[in-house]
Amino acid sequence: MSDELFNELEGRIISLINVVDELKLENDRLKNENDRLNGERAGLRSRIDSILKKLEGV
Repeated sequence: MSDELFNELEGRIISLINVVDELKLENDRLKNENDRLNGERAGLRSRIDSILKKLEGV
């Protein structure tokens, strides 16, 4: 019985480690996506500011 419990515990621990690894990969992917979107937003903000300055001159 003791071996069965340890095997089950080992299986659960391995499963949890795999889940944590997957979550770390997903977190890295989301950080990269967030950085990309922030850069895109900054570019759009710059373009909008430029257009607004041109309109102020009209």
